[in-house]
Amino acid sequence: MPHVLVVGAGPAGASLAYLLARRGIDVTLVERQRDFAREFRGEVLLPSGVDALRQMGLGAALAAVPQSRPDSLALYLNRRRVFSVALDEALFAGADPLAVSQPALLEAIVAEAAKQPSFCFLRGASVRDLVREGDRVTAVRIAEAEGESVRAADFVVGADGRASVVRRRGGLHATEQAPPMDVVWCKLPPLPGFRGARGYAGRGHLLIAYHTWGDQLQIAWAILKGTFGELRRRGIGEWVAEMAAHVTDDLAAHLRAHVDAITHPFLLDTVSDRVLVWSLPGAMVIGDAAHTMSPVGGQGLNVALRDAVVAANQLVPALCAGGAPMALDAAARRIEAERMSEIVAVQRVQAQPPRIVLAHAWWGEPLRSLLALAVRSGLATRPALALVRLFAFGKAPVRLEA
Repeated sequence: MPHVLVVGAGPAGASLAYLLARRGIDVTLVERQRDFAREFRGEVLLPSGVDALRQMGLGAALAAVPQSRPDSLALYLNRRRVFSVALDEALFAGADPLAVSQPALLEAIVAEAAKQPSFCFLRGASVRDLVREGDRVTAVRIAEAEGESVRAADFVVGADGRASVVRRRGGLHATEQAPPMDVVWCKLPPLPGFRGARGYAGRGHLLIAYHTWGDQLQIAWAILKGTFGELRRRGIGEWVAEMAAHVTDDLAAHLRAHVDAITHPFLLDTVSDRVLVWSLPGAMVIGDAAHTMSPVGGQGLNVALRDAVVAANQLVPALCAGGAPMALDAAARRIEAERMSEIVAVQRVQAQPPRIVLAHAWWGEPLRSLLALAVRSGLATRPALALVRLFAFGKAPVRLEA
């Protein structure tokens, strides 16, 4: 049986490794960290991501992961509510959005994969380089505590994130979308009586607050790139006060009352890019390694899971037929072709809100007010629903066939 080596045990890599192992394909999953704890892990599972996990047969594993289901969504402009809606099952066809512990979800996926005898997981192992025979990738060079070694593979899949070694060493070039923002990410005790999600927009400011797993309040504060340094120098109390100035009274009071309880605050340097060609002979990239997504709309986790489904659909038949090099390379090209249109569409839409919401130009405030009026009057209902459908369900259905 051909052997596949997957680099990176994030959502795309862990899911693909699980799907391949479930079909009896020899697969080695390599992860440089010894556990899945991270300062920042995307934790929003939209209906498209929930559906992908259920198709994989991971519905029970997902149900056991710490999670929270938001029951409402409200948007505010300059502290004034533009609209609010209840998030019921009918709206999302029974696949409700969830805020989940991504470390727990990844551990659950790996645990399911480990039930298969064809699965091997290397924790604390870093891929240093790709090894080629001619122009084809045939192995990877791995560093472990015991030293370096070379692991052969019939095909290598890089799912190793925005700083992908496979992308870099494979010479795969990306185009950058460069959203003009950074994100301050932190957690607080829960806001009493609040189990939903809110978005607050204003001049140079966008804040998302939602009830998340572990009975906490998650804050994501998007600001113009490069403007956080001065606030950080003035201390945590200063930037909490700045956040509080842009939200409704109940949340503002909650922020001020829990300054000392804020856990793990840090600045997320946002990146949005897309690899132009996802594969080279013997290897390819998926997930963040192929397309690092902006935080707008909570897409990263969901598109990564959909990448894994499409990758399994194309790779499994080629591998089960013997893993001929030309067949595997052709499968990689089909994966890119199928996924690229959705990635392009989502990234194009993701790029617009920061440019409008964070604009300091003279036209920014009039445009924001005009958009708010269009939403309140119902004129923007159709385009708003189209945007919600794209973010919630993806551009087109993805069905697991492998």
